[in-house]
Amino acid sequence: MSTDQAARTGAKVEILTLDIGGDLSEPARVRAWARAELRDFTEADLTDTILVLDELVSNAVRHGKPPRQVRLLRRPGRLRIEVDDSGKAPAIPRQPSETGGRGLALIDACATAWGQDHDEHGKTVWAELAQA
Repeated sequence: MSTDQAARTGAKVEILTLDIGGDLSEPARVRAWARAELRDFTEADLTDTILVLDELVSNAVRHGKPPRQVRLLRRPGRLRIEVDDSGKAPAIPRQPSETGGRGLALIDACATAWGQDHDEHGKTVWAELAQA
């Protein structure tokens, strides 16, 4: 559900944003930020959330282009993670190898839905998770 759709249905949406750089240490900073912001999550929900968030951010840092931003859109019982970058190449699952290829499969296993949106500025790769 996009933020506009949530607003039309009357669902309260809390949006948390963080700009991310291109350094390979950025996923650790984003994980720490998310843990602090989502301290009311159960441990099980937080574990899945951090895994999905880490994969999306890592992909944006490795394969995307600046600027990059992560958003957490919270509404009762749901969390949507969105990661923007200005790269035009779509996120495509690939065969696992010793150099990677497992991220989108992990996201698919943990999320209730995931996908990507493209526009003239780049792309947003997103995932939605149910919360207890």
